[in-house]
Amino acid sequence: MKKTFLASATALGLALVATGYIAGSGNLRVVTPAQAQEPDRAAIETIVREYLLANPEILLEMQDSLETKQQEQQRVASLETIKQNKDAIFNSSFDGVVGNPDGKITIVEFYDYNCGYCKRAMDDMDALTKDDPDLRFVLKEFPILSANSQKASIVSMAFHLLQPEKYGEFHRALMAVEGGASEEAAIRIAVSLGATEAELREKMKDPSIPQALSATYELANKLSITGTPSYVIGDEVVFGALGKEVLAEKIADAKKAL
Repeated sequence: MKKTFLASATALGLALVATGYIAGSGNLRVVTPAQAQEPDRAAIETIVREYLLANPEILLEMQDSLETKQQEQQRVASLETIKQNKDAIFNSSFDGVVGNPDGKITIVEFYDYNCGYCKRAMDDMDALTKDDPDLRFVLKEFPILSANSQKASIVSMAFHLLQPEKYGEFHRALMAVEGGASEEAAIRIAVSLGATEAELREKMKDPSIPQALSATYELANKLSITGTPSYVIGDEVVFGALGKEVLAEKIADAKKAL
């Protein structure tokens, strides 16, 4: 925040010089072009400081304007990224799907098995898919919190390749495991759902799994996703566990755009 304020103050000082006016003792005096070419830096800094102290609300206005501009730039960039990477976002063969696999509207969640917010957001997923039979909910592995998260995701992706029809059940169980998700916990759940440990460990060696994770990291970077959960709904990126109501509104907006 301080750096932003300093930049704003500097910009304002330059603007004052550029317009050819200097405020002093409550009055304005015209500066000649020759004088403007060699400004008194100390005097200008003093004037800018006094002006900002007298009108601090200007800094807040500038901050709001900057944030609005940055948000719009991010929205436009994300829109282009989504257009160029539709299959990777919405139809990756490595992503689990709950709800209606043939649903007309898709919501994609970037999640980490050890993310507390993701654990709570799982109820939102279940409620949304229950309320909307036309909703396709895609689960995209994005393990960023720990080495245990990464190991758990490798098991998860291996299990999905072996038994995709049971992935939703596996996902819910691993999200709810006590003590946090790990490779051991993930293998234990996978075996309880019918996989053999031998075939699971063999599938975990599949080189396509780390390649898929790498592609997800790259995709998240392009979408400015740095935390979990984050969602892609239609042509919009939604950050954070905002709750069922907000997600439902975003889904409704996406449906209108179909």
